[in-house]
Amino acid sequence: MSEIHGNIDGVRNSMLAEMKALYDFPVSADSFMPQELLEQLCGYSAFLNREIAVYITRYGEVVDIIIGKVDHVDLPDLRLRRSERRLSMVRCIHTHPGGSGQLSAVDISALLSMRFDALCAVGVNSQGRPTNAECGFISPALPGEAERIAIPDARRMPDAAWMARIAEIDADFIAEDPHTQGAQEKAVLVGIESEESLVELAQLAKTAGAATVLTVFQKRRKPDSAYCIGLGKAQELSLAAQAANADLVIFDEELSGVMQKNLEELLRLKVIDRTALILDIFAARANTREGKLQVEMAQLKYRSQRLLGQGLVLSRLAGGIGTRGPGESKLEVSRRRIRERLNDLEQQLRTIERQRSLRRQEREKRETPIIALVGYTNAGKSTLFNRLTGADVYAKDELFATLESVSRPIVLPHGKKALVVDTVGFIRKLPHELVKAFRATLEEAALATVLVIVSDAASPELHAQHHAVLEVLESLGATEAPRIDVLNKCDLSSPSPDTLPGALPLSAADGMGTEALLTRIEEALNAGTRLYQLLIPFASYRLIDQLHRAGGIHQQQHTDEGVLVTLRADERLVKSACKEGARLIGDEKD
Repeated sequence: MSEIHGNIDGVRNSMLAEMKALYDFPVSADSFMPQELLEQLCGYSAFLNREIAVYITRYGEVVDIIIGKVDHVDLPDLRLRRSERRLSMVRCIHTHPGGSGQLSAVDISALLSMRFDALCAVGVNSQGRPTNAECGFISPALPGEAERIAIPDARRMPDAAWMARIAEIDADFIAEDPHTQGAQEKAVLVGIESEESLVELAQLAKTAGAATVLTVFQKRRKPDSAYCIGLGKAQELSLAAQAANADLVIFDEELSGVMQKNLEELLRLKVIDRTALILDIFAARANTREGKLQVEMAQLKYRSQRLLGQGLVLSRLAGGIGTRGPGESKLEVSRRRIRERLNDLEQQLRTIERQRSLRRQEREKRETPIIALVGYTNAGKSTLFNRLTGADVYAKDELFATLESVSRPIVLPHGKKALVVDTVGFIRKLPHELVKAFRATLEEAALATVLVIVSDAASPELHAQHHAVLEVLESLGATEAPRIDVLNKCDLSSPSPDTLPGALPLSAADGMGTEALLTRIEEALNAGTRLYQLLIPFASYRLIDQLHRAGGIHQQQHTDEGVLVTLRADERLVKSACKEGARLIGDEKD
């Protein structure tokens, strides 16, 4: 557990232990200083009659607590960002016991020299309650000066406004600094499974807008329960990340809340895992209402599993010394709000799912076959979709370019109509939260008449990616439909016949092999059917329209008795037509 620093002489160990628990206090992204935390800080300050400072990072983590003397506190220099021109990404809130919450000249000097996001002084009365407060911000427009905002009641801090002001100031410094214009976040990648998986993680980081500056690999059978990679390796990682001037660390494994907390305390950098990275990409790419709802649901489920709390520090509404009893904890409030929002999202998604189900039922009435393009992300599904249908959906050489299913009609070589669906790309270690949230979208693959599995022939990880796709299809229950394997991007690579036995080589970029694919799709749809000749009496002429909708009529000829049609169909359809007046003339197996 983190320590209490500064002037701790004469402070009881029991009180130091209580104060250490403040390191685990949850601070939301839009909260400048949670009132519960402020109340506790003021209570301790009045009891000790000493100034107390707390450091909070931009990510909502309490990273340092310092006890000072009655009239001042020595503030250490702590920066999460190494650029001297940018803000430190840490804000400092400190108490003035028995005095006014007004910034001193020393406070302003510390703000400017340490480049705090903000430095706030809070007055504390003899009862241990906050009085007035003043907050200082570095002014980009006035170098060497501070912008000061005073409020008469510290219990009514304008959290949203002050957090927005920090973001505005940071944006101004970015605009002024030529070294940061267009700069990417520098990421360190860490993995324990395989170096090949780290290569894919680097692609994901690039898609999210980060530049990989260092890759760290430690082969382990299972993650360390505290640091994922073990304490010794984590300490080495801290030094390596500092030397590389990294901004964040991305782990290829899914981190527990405890792992993430321990790593951020040790590394003093933002730490995320593969799941959070993929969720971030999905959040940036989602355009439709359904896509945005699905991503938000996945993010909330992910965050709800990582809410941490510790003991009584989270079991009081007011906190601090002298409170009258436990109420609803901050942790429980956060969980309750997440549950309420998840229920709301689920209701909205159920409405959209019902609409999707109605459209699907309409397609089933028309007996329109569904051809689903599935495969690993960035295998070229959207490019192939555009080539087959003449559509113009977004297609680019990047991971997860498609997040929402898109469908377009096509006509197969012998006139049969079908619907082609472009689906969300799969990936190894696909987050469970995404699979659940995108259930309705992924159902397009599970309910397809024919699955076209698109693989990247130019990828060195072809077989591993193909295996990952098969695993996802199995988890979705998409095991009954006929499958057609396709090796795309053959213009970039010439695969051998043994690369993926039975796969059809093609290039969606230039159209090579697409006619053969359409023929293969038609053959798959015709499996279990044969050619029939039926005579449709004029009295049953309505059957012609039904057979056309079924998409199997090859020829029709008017005779004196009715219409003679040649069609490809299964036995069920022919028997149904005969019951309604058609007469079977002959059939032909082929």
